[in-house]
Amino acid sequence: MPSPDLAFVSSFGLPSVTAGSGDRSMKNKKIREIILGKALDPMKSETRHSMALVAFLAWVGLGADGLSSSAYGPEETFKALGAHTHLGLYMAVATAITVFIIALAYNQVIELFPTGGGGYRVATKLVGPYMGLISGCALVLDYVLTIAISIASGVDALASFLPLGFQPYKLWAEAFFIGLLIVMNLRGLKEAIQILLPIFIGFVITHLILIVYGVYAHSENLPGLIPGTIEETVNLADGIGWAGVAGMLLLAYSQGGGTYTGLEAVSNNINLLAEPRVRTGKMTMLYMALSLAFTAGGIIMLYLLWDAKHVPGETLNASTFKSIIDYANPGSPLLNQVLLAVVLAFEAGLLFVAANTGFLGGPSVLANMASDSWVPHKFRYLSTRLVTQNGILVMGLAALAILFWTGGSVTLLVVLYSISVFLTFAISLLGLVLYWARNRNKGTAWLRRLALSFVGFAICAGILAILLIERFMEGGWATAVIIGAIAGMCVLVRRHYRETKSAIHSVDEVFASQPFGPNREAVEPNPDDQTAVFIVGTSRGGGLHALLWVQRMFPGHFKNFIFINARTVDSHAYGGEGALEQMRSDAETTLEYFVDFCHSHNMASSSYLGFGTDAVDEVTRMCEEISNEFPNAIFFTSKLIFATDNWFTRALHNQASLAVQRRLHLEGLQMVILPMKV
Repeated sequence: MPSPDLAFVSSFGLPSVTAGSGDRSMKNKKIREIILGKALDPMKSETRHSMALVAFLAWVGLGADGLSSSAYGPEETFKALGAHTHLGLYMAVATAITVFIIALAYNQVIELFPTGGGGYRVATKLVGPYMGLISGCALVLDYVLTIAISIASGVDALASFLPLGFQPYKLWAEAFFIGLLIVMNLRGLKEAIQILLPIFIGFVITHLILIVYGVYAHSENLPGLIPGTIEETVNLADGIGWAGVAGMLLLAYSQGGGTYTGLEAVSNNINLLAEPRVRTGKMTMLYMALSLAFTAGGIIMLYLLWDAKHVPGETLNASTFKSIIDYANPGSPLLNQVLLAVVLAFEAGLLFVAANTGFLGGPSVLANMASDSWVPHKFRYLSTRLVTQNGILVMGLAALAILFWTGGSVTLLVVLYSISVFLTFAISLLGLVLYWARNRNKGTAWLRRLALSFVGFAICAGILAILLIERFMEGGWATAVIIGAIAGMCVLVRRHYRETKSAIHSVDEVFASQPFGPNREAVEPNPDDQTAVFIVGTSRGGGLHALLWVQRMFPGHFKNFIFINARTVDSHAYGGEGALEQMRSDAETTLEYFVDFCHSHNMASSSYLGFGTDAVDEVTRMCEEISNEFPNAIFFTSKLIFATDNWFTRALHNQASLAVQRRLHLEGLQMVILPMKV
């Protein structure tokens, strides 16, 4: 999106490139290809098709977050019951029902917002932009915590099988796994999912066998489970009252809120799914709901039937699975150890797959927020592997910071995680309630959908309130502070972008009234004449500013006037249906305007259009090609100059014009940068 839009390119955060020698550049390119893979062409239709996820792969890539929460969510619920473990039966039933209520409610989000955005887009469109901001900030924190808690819980699962002496090294192991996932995701989302697929399948199979066998082996206890639970509940109520029992159940239910995390991942990333997206999204949600309800509810049942007890250095899942395996195969302790190690390895592996969801969903939320100017626009831009590289790096580094801050404590991370997740859930479901209340004339199904949305909202808002009250001093305050701090920074970022856009719009208005000349015939450029090449973007006024400036400073010198536009294929353009075609059409219309303006004044003119993930690379390539055709060319672009230049403006506006100038100077080409003060 170049100049004065390289003013405007710079304004919207295109990646800056530092030129080196040709050999060094080739070496760096080769190293990047070895680590990340060869660059992909975003303009080829088969590229988008090959990257889109079918329902099964989406279940693996996006649903793993929800399914993996069965490794820590049920345990936190069961631990919150204390000595009154008989209440776990209520938790098992409530967990399964809640999963389906939230999943069905989020199916409506998929229908209403088939281009993605999920909770952020729902809150923005249906509740308001500032509630959308809060939802977006909570989602970003949610995905950072998805990475942190999944890695921490996964390492805990592995540590359950290792000597206690391994405990001090867990944090460094967690840092290693995060680094590994960063590299995998920089290579591309589908490649990461395909690598992790065997782990996901292994978890599903091993846990299915353990749950089914564990329930079957103690099936003689099932007939008495319900009456026994009711009797013990009545006895407990005689001691602490029914209000006390209800409070205990609500606290345990809320403490296990981490179980439902990940259910929003599909609606947030619907743009990654194969067509038809809505159908693929709903099918993925069905897979997620069935697998999570069965696994989480089944594990709580195992705790009840096998009288699970906490063992130092082990997770509750590990000690319960160990009891089941020993019961099934009493004569082979060595084999049982191997089998337990396999089960725990798959559980840890699935948690690492779930951490990968944070690297898929977090950058997607940042890209959506960047489209609305809440965060730097650079978070919309794609790497050569067509992934949001900046977002991936930010999510990984933020997860590392939170892990070291919390010491990898899963209990503390679950509190932070649950509050951020249920804040997003509550705002999204409130948006659905408002939508169906306003659209009561949309068929007979509106009342059913309103009721479903309201029930979901009541559940999520209730869990959020209890967590904030009961766990405020145990980490809840930190969630509120982090979300508030992110939101405050977002407000400052958006205010700056709005002021910059207003200044650019003023330039457009000044030059928009420039009259066309009387000539109606095309004037073709002569390659041997002196040529001025303008790197332009979406702003017509900015392009005319550069053209008139050159004519004023070099009257009669240039005979040819060439306009080039290198459009950046970002996450917004690449994810939306028909967005690439619309971007091409808009760019061609803008270039035609400049060429027609020159022709009307009897000036020889033509235009060139390019597309890529890095505007600097694409502009440089096009300029080199033009210099071969027009050897007497000088290149012009613009750069925004701010009255107060500080770290904040530099963080939001990369110096793309300077990067292009350095690259062209190394090639022996001349380029002039025109200042535009804003």
